[in-house]
Amino acid sequence: QVQLVESGGGLVQPGGSLRLSCVVSGIIFRNNVMNWYRQAPGKGRELVASITSAYSTNYANSVKGRFTISRDNAKNTVYLQMNSLKPEDTAVYYCNFPRSPSSTFWGQGTQVTVSS
Repeated sequence: QVQLVESGGGLVQPGGSLRLSCVVSGIIFRNNVMNWYRQAPGKGRELVASITSAYSTNYANSVKGRFTISRDNAKNTVYLQMNSLKPEDTAVYYCNFPRSPSSTFWGQGTQVTVSS
C-alpha cells in the first residue's frame, strides 16, 4: 500500500523559510520520480518541483532560485526547502508519486501560509 505523509507546513512571515518533508512507503523509493504540487484557494493544482531517481530537478518558474527539492533515499523522504517566501506562495502543498499516467498517489497535504 502506497502512503505519502507530508509535514512541515505552517505560518511564516514574508521573506521567511520553511522545509516540507514527505515520507513515502510502499514503493521502491529510490527508483522513482517524486513531485511537489501546490493548490492556492480558488486555483488549480500546480506542479512546483520534481526530482528524478538520478537527482535531476525541475522547478516552476515562479519558485526558481527560492525553492529546492531534494531526497534522502535512506529515509524514503523527499523535501522541499522554501526560502524567500512570498504571500503568493500561500497554498496547500502536496507530495506526489506519479507511478503511471493512470495511477498517481497523493499525500494529505500541508498548509503553508505566508503573511505578516
